[in-house]
Amino acid sequence: MTVGADGWERYSIWDHSQTVKDLYRARARDEAEEMTCAAQAAELLVSRVEPGDTLLDVGCGSGYFAHSLRRRGIDVEYWGVDASPALVAIGREELPAFGIPPERLRLLRLEDLTGSVDHVVCMNVLSNIDHYARPLERLLHIAGRSVILRESLGAGSSTLYVKDEYLDPGVDLRVYVNRYDAQEVLEFIRSYGFTASDVTDLRTGGEPEMVIGRPHWWRFVVADRVSGATGSG
Repeated sequence: MTVGADGWERYSIWDHSQTVKDLYRARARDEAEEMTCAAQAAELLVSRVEPGDTLLDVGCGSGYFAHSLRRRGIDVEYWGVDASPALVAIGREELPAFGIPPERLRLLRLEDLTGSVDHVVCMNVLSNIDHYARPLERLLHIAGRSVILRESLGAGSSTLYVKDEYLDPGVDLRVYVNRYDAQEVLEFIRSYGFTASDVTDLRTGGEPEMVIGRPHWWRFVVADRVSGATGSG
């Protein structure tokens, strides 16, 4: 019998694409074009962040969202968490040149995340995992003031578990491509003591975008904690 403990890394698509690693390094170096969704998320934060606030970027990759904050002069203490060892390592190597200490990027799975911060940003993550409810609950618990999400949302839900054809040669892995019911997600968030509204994604204008050959219906969700709410659900 053989029992291993490396299943997460072995089966994670994010650690099996040299193209993604090269792109995320360029983004961490601020040498790639700013993602439209990163720019939009930062603009949504401008009116919410106060000097000295803390922000957690969940699924941060190499931490390049810090550049979108810096460009707009958003005075916030940036932290990032991601489950990909390769992408976190890139961020730890590249971001200190921009004033982000390496310890601000944590190798961490959502299941292990606890703590408290003022603001949470999570983009393009929940649509590619089993289901949104448990991880989103965790984000709502730790966010003291606001949560900014970008996910595939629409009228009704769909779940696909499909082969990712864009990985390194010889790698045969599958990934979830989920669309969640927008109203269900909004009501879920509100049940944890937040206001919640969806915002049209500027990159796609509400139209589906093909990612790894599958349609994604990107939308932003902006959630603000109601004064006095504890986030207990």
